[in-house]
Amino acid sequence: MTEGNVFITGAAGFVGRNVLRYYVERGHKVTGLVRGAEAAERLAGWGARPVIGDMLTTDLAPLMEGCGRLVHAAASLDHGPGSAAARVNIDGTRRVLDAARRAGVAVTVHISTDSVLQDGRQLHQVDETTPYPRRPAGGYSAGKAEAERIACRAAAAGQRVVVLRPRMVWGRDDSTALPMLVEAVKSGRFAWISGGRYPCSTTHIANLCHAVDLAMTRGQSGEIYHIADGPARPFRETVSALLATQGLEVGEKSVPRPVVRAIAKAGDWLYTLTGGRVRGPLSFQDYATSAVEISLSVRKAEENLRYAPVVSWEEGLAELRSGQNSSK
Repeated sequence: MTEGNVFITGAAGFVGRNVLRYYVERGHKVTGLVRGAEAAERLAGWGARPVIGDMLTTDLAPLMEGCGRLVHAAASLDHGPGSAAARVNIDGTRRVLDAARRAGVAVTVHISTDSVLQDGRQLHQVDETTPYPRRPAGGYSAGKAEAERIACRAAAAGQRVVVLRPRMVWGRDDSTALPMLVEAVKSGRFAWISGGRYPCSTTHIANLCHAVDLAMTRGQSGEIYHIADGPARPFRETVSALLATQGLEVGEKSVPRPVVRAIAKAGDWLYTLTGGRVRGPLSFQDYATSAVEISLSVRKAEENLRYAPVVSWEEGLAELRSGQNSSK
């Protein structure tokens, strides 16, 4: 096994491909798990060794042989009601960590999310001691929370596993949040929720990559670390600035929070009642993610990992304005 060799699941995704390029640029040998030939070709072009497989069906242990580090970035991001996200994220994490154990991987960084704490209520400067909610906002929250538990159980059983929780990952190469916001504005469906002035933590992709590297070397096994850009900004300010980098302005249209909550609850109820045939304009998971304050305390990462952002809010926006937002 070569300690510096890195294996990345979800290597074609927003987080995965940026972590992959981070390590390639620093001279590491990187193996990336992807599900198709087109993605494999992209990885090879970035200087990594692609392997084709699926974390739910492929025996990953032979593919991980010779890798001392693992970044588990693969996940279903489906926020829909009744989605398969819970099963994918739970079973996938269990299989990935089992493969890492059998392959003798020295350290794993599991990429989690603030969604594990979401239940539709505000989260103000929450730290890592905040308990999981009794009623998660949706299948995505429930699945990622159980994936965290699996990671921590693996650590308790002897594997070295560190968990990172970023919030609202953004920046160059974004193929998740920003494209969705752009589409919503262009289609006329975008509206603020009660004005959108509640605080919102964010995590630039470069800051997350930096945190992954710190977690590899300084993270304590079985521990969870919140990662963010710094002090939370109003959601309205955050989204307006991101959209402005794409030449878009957002109007003043606003919908009261109780109305949005009711629509989300009704949509989930109809989805369940009709066996998935009817899907509302947004799920309760969507509501919990974007309609209330979510601000993270990163003190633990600052003290234990010596984490500090390497890209500021202003620098990240300038990068987006320059057009560096292509996934190619």
